[in-house]
Amino acid sequence: MIHEHDEEPVHGLPALLPERERVLWQGAPEWKGLARRGFHVVGVTAYFLALGLWQGGSALLGGEGPGAAALSFALPLVPGALAVGLLSTLAWLYARETVYTITNRRVVIRTGLAVTASVNLPFARIAQANVRRYGDGSGDLALGLDRKERVSWILLWPNVRAWRMRHPEPQLRNVTDVDAVARVLADALHAEAPGSVRAPESARAPAPVTGELAPATT
Repeated sequence: MIHEHDEEPVHGLPALLPERERVLWQGAPEWKGLARRGFHVVGVTAYFLALGLWQGGSALLGGEGPGAAALSFALPLVPGALAVGLLSTLAWLYARETVYTITNRRVVIRTGLAVTASVNLPFARIAQANVRRYGDGSGDLALGLDRKERVSWILLWPNVRAWRMRHPEPQLRNVTDVDAVARVLADALHAEAPGSVRAPESARAPAPVTGELAPATT
């Protein structure tokens, strides 16, 4: 059986690595976390549940019987289940097709469903890196680029930091053991250009788990 990426010369990369460049780490989004945080399935579920409760409660207050109220409650749950199923499937597909690669010279994001693209981010263009951690040890690693470097928000989505439309920030989303990945990136950044890039704070010492996106320190 022939698969879409069987012709990749190196898994997750569009071409063979140049001489003296080597892969330090590869990974992909964890699809359940991507579904929750990238495709917002929890919020969608809560919305349809609230809609069902409102319609069921309104039916009871309007004098309808328990059966009619239960039907009013259940009706919004059908499209809700379809929406959550579709979003979860999309999250699974994106996670399956996405590969994050850190080499000793760049970060590469291979992403896309109908159209696959590989985005190369040389270390020289990365101005800073920021870590957002979740309670299970996974997290996001956002890459702030030089202001002169522009990337396509649409092309990279969902591998971009939220609400950064004017200056999109590529993001390694929902990677497991994000602190270990941050250390790999920080060591590679400093080895390539010592002192020129603000590396993830977790590269120097483990930090408390928080829900905030903490600015990186050198």
